[in-house]
Amino acid sequence: MEILNSKIFGENLTATPLLVFHGLFGMLDNWGSFGKDLGEYLPVHLIDLRNHGRSFHSEGMSHDDLADDIARYMDHYGIQKAHVLGHSLGGKAVMQFAIKYPERVEKLIVVDISPKAYPPHHQGIIKALESVDFNTVGSRNDVEAVLSQYIPEKSTIQFLTKNLYWDENKKLNWRFNLKTLAEKYTEFVSNAVKFGVFEGDTLFIAGAKSNYILPQDEFGIKQQFPKAKVVTVKNAGHWVQAENPVDFADVVKEFLGLN
Repeated sequence: MEILNSKIFGENLTATPLLVFHGLFGMLDNWGSFGKDLGEYLPVHLIDLRNHGRSFHSEGMSHDDLADDIARYMDHYGIQKAHVLGHSLGGKAVMQFAIKYPERVEKLIVVDISPKAYPPHHQGIIKALESVDFNTVGSRNDVEAVLSQYIPEKSTIQFLTKNLYWDENKKLNWRFNLKTLAEKYTEFVSNAVKFGVFEGDTLFIAGAKSNYILPQDEFGIKQQFPKAKVVTVKNAGHWVQAENPVDFADVVKEFLGLN
């Protein structure tokens, strides 16, 4: 079985490593400055989820698939136990991992997502991505022009176009596996994390301007993660680490005892 692609900071440090997983349509590069910062204190593995970045493409995309990928990754690098951090879809992956492999998680950090099922809400983005015809677009600007017909927010378009690359046929293409992500979308977004309990130290980080973690979600969070505390980062929406990187990093460092 293939191993997820990663970039490692602070490789020679002996502290418990931190594994970091991005969200839907993201990639490990989105976390570069965070990885560099925390890599001063402990080994930080920035990791591409399956069907994203430079990791392998697969037809499977369930939370269980993602959790098993993490276990295989740790086996490959000889990591017995790690801190795991996941944002959004990556958050669902690390929650499922902590419930399935609790003995392998030192501390769990979940960024702006709860274990519940969410109604499908990326249809517009998927439609925009599917409407790009790589036989006719010749530049990033062409792709941006197509996306802007569907997506009003410039920041979202910039986030998505980070995934463009020139393939071996000298054509632009997406790094993520759009086919599987579109087909299996409801399986990983509209499903809750399987019921189970992780008894370890857990931190949920919410963006103050985001509605992904609502006050009424705390009950469900505590049922599966009894030791969870929820911290809200001000001046940040769903992409907490990008919108308020300083406060976000401080909250993580405090939780991991790095301050």
